[in-house]
Amino acid sequence: MTTESLRDVFGLQGKVALVTGASSGLGVEIAEGLAIAGADVGLLARRKDKLEQVAVRLRERGARALAVQGDVTVDADLERAVDEVERGLGPIDILVNNAGAGELGRAEKLTRAQWDRVLAVNLTAVFRLSQRVGGAMIERGRGGRIVNLSSIMGQLGSGIYPTVAYNVSKHGVNGLTRQLAVEWAPHKITVNAIAPAWFPTEINIDPRFGDVHPKYKERMIARTPMGRLGAPGEVMAAVIYLASPAASYVTGTILPVDGGWLAW
Repeated sequence: MTTESLRDVFGLQGKVALVTGASSGLGVEIAEGLAIAGADVGLLARRKDKLEQVAVRLRERGARALAVQGDVTVDADLERAVDEVERGLGPIDILVNNAGAGELGRAEKLTRAQWDRVLAVNLTAVFRLSQRVGGAMIERGRGGRIVNLSSIMGQLGSGIYPTVAYNVSKHGVNGLTRQLAVEWAPHKITVNAIAPAWFPTEINIDPRFGDVHPKYKERMIARTPMGRLGAPGEVMAAVIYLASPAASYVTGTILPVDGGWLAW
């Protein structure tokens, strides 16, 4: 790896990325970050109108962007999304599995339907899409990058929300990340995960307050050594790093972006 400029270290010029859950929250931030770094970006989510708005913003930054409507829990949608992105932008070099779901409910009361939905979105879809894209990367022989969105709850239990299915799914993402990293390292494919702490997004913002519920927010901040929630750009920067040439020798890592939450 040459290091004549910052672009050589972190630039993604000529790369094609696919980001799931790209219609809102961290997915939008991640897609914008990859575009800033020079990548062309395929966007996958269920809400086509919001995806198109994101695509317009990326094009304004000079990136090629393609919005593909689909449900990550439907195998046919994943196949179609990959095919459309590869036809429209080129072979996928970077996959970011960001789509996520959460269901609140105490363990003794959570329904089978709630459990199945969370595991389908947060874990099974991550495996199925990684399998599809990773298989193509292996066939091409040029390597690639896979970045999974995990959570600090993939390494511990939650005392703030009752989220048993979510926590289990993120523990699974961490295990999947490490196993794929080991199996695909000989093919020059790195597989890593990011473990954010508390970032205000659609999954935890209470519409009544336009923010995280004050009761929960106070507890989140009190438990975080840096004394605040995550800010825009902080997950994006971690994704750019793991997708870039700078991380060519980093694989199987779960990178916390958590304000020190896991350091207690």
